[in-house]
Amino acid sequence: MSLLKIEVGNVRPFLGEKCLSRFGAEISLCHAMLLSKNGKGNDFLGWMDLPEEIEAGLVARIRSDAEKIRTMAEVFVVIGIGGSYLGSRAVIEALSDPFRPLTGAGNNPHIIFAGENLSEDYHAHLMDLLDQKDYAVAVISKSGTTTEPAIAFRLIRNHLEAKYGREGARERIYAITDVARGALKTLASTEGYTTYVIPDDVGGRYSVLTPVGLLPIAVAGFDIVALLEGAREMRRDALASADCEQNACAMYAAVRNILYRNGKLVEILVTYEPSLQYFIEWWKQLFGESEGKEYKGIFPAGVIFTSDLHSMGQYIQEGMRCLFETVISFEKPSRQLTIPVDPENLDGLNFVAGKRLNEVNAQAGLGTMLAHVDGGVPNIRISIPELNEYTLGGLIYFFEFSCALSGYALGVNPFDQPGVEAYKKNMFALLGKPGYEKETAEIRKRL
Repeated sequence: MSLLKIEVGNVRPFLGEKCLSRFGAEISLCHAMLLSKNGKGNDFLGWMDLPEEIEAGLVARIRSDAEKIRTMAEVFVVIGIGGSYLGSRAVIEALSDPFRPLTGAGNNPHIIFAGENLSEDYHAHLMDLLDQKDYAVAVISKSGTTTEPAIAFRLIRNHLEAKYGREGARERIYAITDVARGALKTLASTEGYTTYVIPDDVGGRYSVLTPVGLLPIAVAGFDIVALLEGAREMRRDALASADCEQNACAMYAAVRNILYRNGKLVEILVTYEPSLQYFIEWWKQLFGESEGKEYKGIFPAGVIFTSDLHSMGQYIQEGMRCLFETVISFEKPSRQLTIPVDPENLDGLNFVAGKRLNEVNAQAGLGTMLAHVDGGVPNIRISIPELNEYTLGGLIYFFEFSCALSGYALGVNPFDQPGVEAYKKNMFALLGKPGYEKETAEIRKRL
């Protein structure tokens, strides 16, 4: 059984005759740059070999610490922003019962995320919750000075020490940070926190298969060994061939770049499963931060159908023709639900009585795809057999490798993010950070 399939039949009419075969040579060059590690940003390619090179001892240690956390905590707070939380949240929410917070099913801590925003209300409500719950914390930052998570950690560390004492707090804090430098590393060494390393050659948005993602996922009770095995399987496929017809990553990177050059500037990642909402958010960061630079790149957006067909559907069907869609689906749901017969049939739905809800969802997907293609929106289709740790690991690596290829085809460095600093400089100046006095005066004049 194949881990992942890509279908581009509903894109080919938009590509032009022989366009894909001609672009294949360009993708082959990008593939060669990745394998030889001589392209832009080649000092951040550690993610490529993570599934193969991660040490069994590290995985065992993560699983052991996760078990320890499960025995002491009702809540596990993951403090981080961007790639420091999106990957783990994507996996956890994809695999979790969406109603677990209400039903209380399972014995694993509830995973809560903090430090990804600066909302006073959000963090005040979090403090109220932590007053009532036993909890532990993972704080994730290479530097320890990124504003949003650093503020959240200051608040939560203060709360932890007030609740459990300084010694008790030490036992409940897990720092995932740089191997040797940075404010968080210094604090962790001084206080004696349990620490994990973010590899120097792995950027945040590519870090889900490091302790950044693996520890929270393991604490949530999911199988990180299977997650890594799925990524390992996809890695073997991705490295084996540069041929678009043989390599799904190469095909995806090629098709989206051809569409971009033909004026399709917005890619919408589509799912028909609400559990994949945060997978879409992870994907948006991966591609947006990797490709959106030098005033070029595809804008990544996302929708959950059929819900968003009743909000965004009109625009997608008949709005500006700058769009294309990539649809993620899986063939086998984990649960079964059959639509009952209603003798009154007032809603007129007895024609679907006896059918599985998944069949109706699948037919809605096919009908939508045909309507959108007819409306001028190309559709790429990516399918996996079912949603579990193994297939998610493969899907994560698929998008990581595709993104790297696609960024090289675009001509940018897919592994840096220089534009992220612009808002921070203005924010620091407005807050009166020492050393920003000149910028503060200039911005005040503008305001």
